[in-house]
Amino acid sequence: MSLTPSNMAELGSPLPHFRLPDPHGTEIDSADFQGRPLLVAFICNHCPFVKHVADAFADFAQEYGERGLAVVAINSNDFHSHPDDSPARMIEEARSRNYGFPYLVDESQDVARAFQAACTPDFFLFDADHRLVYRGQFDDSRPGKETPVTGSDLRAAADAALAGQTPDADQKPSMGCNIKWKTA
Repeated sequence: MSLTPSNMAELGSPLPHFRLPDPHGTEIDSADFQGRPLLVAFICNHCPFVKHVADAFADFAQEYGERGLAVVAINSNDFHSHPDDSPARMIEEARSRNYGFPYLVDESQDVARAFQAACTPDFFLFDADHRLVYRGQFDDSRPGKETPVTGSDLRAAADAALAGQTPDADQKPSMGCNIKWKTA
């Protein structure tokens, strides 16, 4: 496990377009969320940092989805070299964690590159105009730390975005396992 921070893409950047399938083959297009704040989370099944926040993240997505925030998660890991992240395992993970949001497969890894995603989890929050207003951590909790998982950083940013305000620009990078890139 390699501890990797977010790249901290430039605030104000436009939402990169994506059209990706879920593990069942249903395609989701970023244009489907036009006019709504959108959270794009890069996660996977096997990463201990994702496992640490996964249940709280599912609860966050449910709560904030009811308030108007669209949420999608993308798995960009090379599942050929990391079979725990395969689409079949994604179905199991989404079911066991009660994910109420699309969990998409980025097999080409092009979407992760477009977002400058570096780790799992890596969170990107876009306002209703689909401009990046937050990128960074869920909260200060990490596996092995006694800090409780609250989602406080992402909650504060989402509250601001849903209110039509700009989140605080003082943002901490997420930390997690590096995305498992394909080798040439």
